[in-house]
Amino acid sequence: MSLLPLVLSWTGLGQVLLVLGSGLGAVVAFWTTRLLLRHAWYTHRLSCFSKPRANSWLLGHLGQMQSSEEGLLQVDDLVHKYKHSCSWFLGPFYHLVRLFHPDYVKPLLMAPASITMKDELIYGHLRPWLGQSLLLCNGEEWSRRRRLLTPAFHFDILKNYVAKFNTSTNTLHDKWRQVVAEGSTALEMFDHITLMTLDSLLKCAFSYDSDCQRSVSEYVSAVVELSDLIIERRHKILHHWDWFYWRTEQGKRFRKALGVVHGYGSRTGDADGQGLTDEEVQAEANTFMFAGHDTTASAISWTLYNLARHDHYQDKCRQEVMDLMQGRDRHQIEWEDLSNLPFTTMCIRESLRLHAPVQAVTRTYTRDMELPGHRTVPAGAICLVSIYGTHHNPAVWTDPHEFRPQRFDPTRTADRPSHAFIPFSSGPRNCIGQKFALAQLRVVVALTLLRFRLTPGENPDLGTGTRPGGVRRLPQLVLRAEGGLWLRVEPLNPEELEDE
Repeated sequence: MSLLPLVLSWTGLGQVLLVLGSGLGAVVAFWTTRLLLRHAWYTHRLSCFSKPRANSWLLGHLGQMQSSEEGLLQVDDLVHKYKHSCSWFLGPFYHLVRLFHPDYVKPLLMAPASITMKDELIYGHLRPWLGQSLLLCNGEEWSRRRRLLTPAFHFDILKNYVAKFNTSTNTLHDKWRQVVAEGSTALEMFDHITLMTLDSLLKCAFSYDSDCQRSVSEYVSAVVELSDLIIERRHKILHHWDWFYWRTEQGKRFRKALGVVHGYGSRTGDADGQGLTDEEVQAEANTFMFAGHDTTASAISWTLYNLARHDHYQDKCRQEVMDLMQGRDRHQIEWEDLSNLPFTTMCIRESLRLHAPVQAVTRTYTRDMELPGHRTVPAGAICLVSIYGTHHNPAVWTDPHEFRPQRFDPTRTADRPSHAFIPFSSGPRNCIGQKFALAQLRVVVALTLLRFRLTPGENPDLGTGTRPGGVRRLPQLVLRAEGGLWLRVEPLNPEELEDE
């Protein structure tokens, strides 16, 4: 009897399905056994770290991490109980060490870039958006890109950006005056400032005048949706597998928003690239547009919020700026002015400590990493460096939840551990744009205080806002506030500033 009729018969079909089923079962059994053995190995290797109560030996802390005010309060509890670090695992899939003390953070962030890797748990979901950019690549490829991109952030380049910071800030303030003139004084900071920082970044990085502050920005809306979807994806373990995620409703929404963002980036990208391919230029353009405007918008918004809540510090900063501007015909911040705003800079740094735009960074390492107390992080485990936990650690900072700019008085910083303050991360893989961000922060804060008085406001639709206890922090890709961050703005000298 020939083979083909046998295969085509019902008996033959049953045998084929049996073989295929047996093979699939063997693959599943092998994969499951390998996963459980890996889980047991990491559990043993991480036993040198204290471990908070888990749901079970298999599920671990799955579902316990929250991107909300409660999630930040959970970190406070972990810091209070464990002081410096603890282990954490999400099912048998991801094994982490959470770190929140400078002595433990420093050896990890200062490790050579050659052994430092970006993990897939946190950064992998950004890859469809940002591509193989400087933020996400590793090894020699990272070194090449960092070398090519670093000149773009040299002081001589940044000097030319200050004028653009002034221009974008002036547009923002013109909008505020118009809103106030129409009878509304309560403004949501993120809406306005995100558009301003996007406008500024496009002018600086791409010489592109988008007029996005005065028109509806489809790009900003798409960025916010992508951020929300990425956070949502992190908390749904099945969505971590691409083959499943792209078939879900959330995956389809992600693709649609991604099309908007990538389309915007392709219109503004610089084809020169300085040694980068067209695809690499596109990836870096998308990364600069996201990381360069969203994080800075968060930092500016929270700084203004903190100054609105502490009017005596606001008045002191304003006086410092007024003294600097004395005798000038036009109120414009120059490059040389940035080093002459010491107290304003102290307030900015304290706000970055209290409300860092990025709450944590994660790393994996190609070799075991030794930490204090004879503890070792095994190669491949995820190290979650909690910027929030480090900045709010009472073993490092006195009254860590209080806004006290004097902490950053240059005469008082010598005794502080070098990695107690890490809003831009640290080491070889620190934020390449931190000088850009700090320069823009000082320009925007100084001009805003020169022209407006800020007080806590309320969301007119909800009746809640920035009054004491009214703000619930929202840690997404950057730190936001549930329902927005509302402040009241009062022009100080509207007649004098009309023509600026």
